Amino acid sequence: MSNIDKVLEYNREFVASKRYEAHLTDKYPDKKLAVLSCMDTRLSVLLQEALGLRNGDAKIIKNAGAVIPSPWDSAMRSLIVAVYELGVNEIMVVAHTTCGACHMCFHHFKEEMLRRGIPAAELDRSDVDLDVWLEGFHDTEKSVRNTMAAITGHPLMPSDVTVRGFIIDSATGQLSEVEKA
Repeated sequence: MSNIDKVLEYNREFVASKRYEAHLTDKYPDKKLAVLSCMDTRLSVLLQEALGLRNGDAKIIKNAGAVIPSPWDSAMRSLIVAVYELGVNEIMVVAHTTCGACHMCFHHFKEEMLRRGIPAAELDRSDVDLDVWLEGFHDTEKSVRNTMAAITGHPLMPSDVTVRGFIIDSATGQLSEVEKA
């Protein structure tokens, strides 16, 4: 049985036993907070528990590295929607220790993509620079500062939204604040 089939089997039991009732809420974050964090599996439960967040408290937006690689990417779009549609007035950028996006580069992906059958022509695209698009970062604190600056400097982000940055320890959940540059 595939992992997806196992998930579907579990889901049927979850719904049938009404375990969802403990998580009922609406679309508006109770704390008017959004958190941009990394998609790392170590943070799947740890992040919310370490921040003391319950279901419905905050909008949690995740991507590889907790970054805003472009002013018009999906993470920035989600933050804009959270502010204007859902009443968010505070944003936390939460990167983490030992992040896989640190030192990530296209060269590694290119070799793996070719090995898995992606045509070389697809890796030579004219519409996107894959060297930039799949580049990680090399300094986590600097990355958090860059992400905070991308959010606060966005032309559609109102100046009354508080944006603060942090690095969470992937093992213990301890937060360290990153000061703005």
